[in-house]
Amino acid sequence: MTSSPHHSDTRARRWARVGGASAAAAVAASLALAAPAAPAEAAPGDTYRAQYHFTVPDHWKNDPQRPVFIDGKFHYYYLYNSDYNADPAANFGTEWRLATSYDGVVFADQGIAAPKKTNANYDLWSGSAVVDHDNTAGFGAGAVVMLVTQMDHPTESQQQTASGPQAQFLWYSIDGGRTFRPHGEQPVIPNGGRQHTRDPKVVWDDERDQWIALVAEGDRVGFYTSPNLKDWDRAWEYVNTGIGMIECPDLFRIRADDGTEKWVFGVSANGYATNEPATFAYWTGDFDGTAFTFDETAPQWLDHGFDWYGAVTWEDPAAPLDRRYAVGWMNNWDYAHTTPTWTEDGFNGTDSITRQVTLRSSPDGYRLASQPVAALDHIATRTVELGDVTVDGHRVLDYTGDAYRIQTTVSRETAANVGLQLRRSADGSAHADVGVTDTYAYANRGQTGHPPNPFKLESRTPVAGDQVALTILVDRTTIEVFVDDGRYVHSSQVFADPADVGLALYTVGGAATFGDLTITEFGSVDQRPARVLADFESDVWGEGWTASGDLAGIGPVTASAPGQVGARVADTFAGADAATGVVTSAPFTIDRNFMHLLVAGGDNALGSEPATSVQLLVDGVPVRTATGDDSGTFRPVEWDLRDLAGRTAQIQILDDAVGAWGHLLVDQIVLSD
Repeated sequence: MTSSPHHSDTRARRWARVGGASAAAAVAASLALAAPAAPAEAAPGDTYRAQYHFTVPDHWKNDPQRPVFIDGKFHYYYLYNSDYNADPAANFGTEWRLATSYDGVVFADQGIAAPKKTNANYDLWSGSAVVDHDNTAGFGAGAVVMLVTQMDHPTESQQQTASGPQAQFLWYSIDGGRTFRPHGEQPVIPNGGRQHTRDPKVVWDDERDQWIALVAEGDRVGFYTSPNLKDWDRAWEYVNTGIGMIECPDLFRIRADDGTEKWVFGVSANGYATNEPATFAYWTGDFDGTAFTFDETAPQWLDHGFDWYGAVTWEDPAAPLDRRYAVGWMNNWDYAHTTPTWTEDGFNGTDSITRQVTLRSSPDGYRLASQPVAALDHIATRTVELGDVTVDGHRVLDYTGDAYRIQTTVSRETAANVGLQLRRSADGSAHADVGVTDTYAYANRGQTGHPPNPFKLESRTPVAGDQVALTILVDRTTIEVFVDDGRYVHSSQVFADPADVGLALYTVGGAATFGDLTITEFGSVDQRPARVLADFESDVWGEGWTASGDLAGIGPVTASAPGQVGARVADTFAGADAATGVVTSAPFTIDRNFMHLLVAGGDNALGSEPATSVQLLVDGVPVRTATGDDSGTFRPVEWDLRDLAGRTAQIQILDDAVGAWGHLLVDQIVLSD
């Protein structure tokens, strides 16, 4: 949650490749490029949607939630608001939506994982999920457990203004993190009389076999310990009254490039009062299981731009001590609701590129460094290598584009200022600038007209020496600058006119060389939104559904079975195991790669009559089928449908059985990639 009052397996990777990357010949002296492909035409309603950055499918997103690694995939959760309408006074709450990814670049939307208005505590704000491998919480080994901020039994007026008392609540998933249920309605970390208490970050302390939770509490962070995720003791607090509202804390251990292991404590905070960023502040030090000991009092900042907030980090499962990943929300509460993505395209929410984070030793101490993940190269569509380019003054390149990476090492030589004009208009009057002087590197978006706040136009970071390595990511609404191999980063929204796709190089006060200048273009990673075919939350089966036998006169029933989603499920019990019948969905087109559903009840497979089974019908013939396991606990079922793409299908729930466990329960049928 952030400080706004309205918070609002054999699977093939789905690369968004548009052809192989290839290097073009070196540019001639005139800097004319080999005829570039025209920028991809934006689909109707997609004028401002990023090409290769993660964006919410519709409406609104803000805070990322730390991903967890399950079954070879990152499960990335984020705050989503389907009621968003760009009027802050009318936004009614966030919930957790899920997207999965193998590489942190290409994502597949999975829909809502933890719905708001599920219980008396209304909507869900930020928190964190963990995989409870050892069943410390009692939900089962491997259950995914989330500690999340909600309001503690808010009144109706508090619900509408998000002003109810904040506390930390436990939710859990037994289907691999796809769907969550609340563990009761009482907080596991109560409010304690505090106005602000939110964004719990949970980590496992393997040295002491305990869970640690960091909770943001206004001008401080409370540290809590627990053996089981349910019972928490307050152990320590960190207080900082000079860094603004503290939110979204973080704590992790990482090994530096010199072999030293360090703990890192981080928060999202506002450093404007001290002329510092409002992004992710961090400190290196040590952690003894209770308190954090700081190497330095002053924070370092993981990003120096204006739009990298609510960031989360998570370990690389291949090298958990040596490197981490990070992602931030690319927006700012000062102008969060003025982005043209909403008015033009019906969404408001873009993330930074996923970054690889490492710890480096330096004469100044230990510092985190960031680089875009290498998997970006998997979606490269074209690479243009320009070699070394010397500029004295101003030179427009014969290049257009709005989704690319520039890599170069700038040698200032005699120039006092050297840089690049990005998203340049045809007449040169509008552009965003990235450059280097003798003392600092900068990113300036002042010539693009956004944001309206004149104090957030240029970000700066120190440089040392006359050669500076730059990696610049340009997308339709964002620019991210990585300076000197990621020692400093600038991330900001840049809402250039969609027609402004030019690129120029410039120097002031002399010549400079752009060494090994390379442009890499990227294809689209736009997600297809998941489709809920049936959630059974109505008192009727669903539009176009039919039912026969004893099931004809009934509909979904209210239940509280382990693993179910929402309040109702499809249950063929109909008052007795002797009830039989068939429920069949309306026809639908198979337009996603997978179908997910939850099944419980009798273990009576189709083909071993009498059956209690659910099946996918194509031309009236079962092509996929599943049944229960003689229990009332829902288990997840996934069907790979890629061989059936484009076919018309139906869901059938069949109950022919009359003995013990002669009924079937089905819930949450979803199509997704």
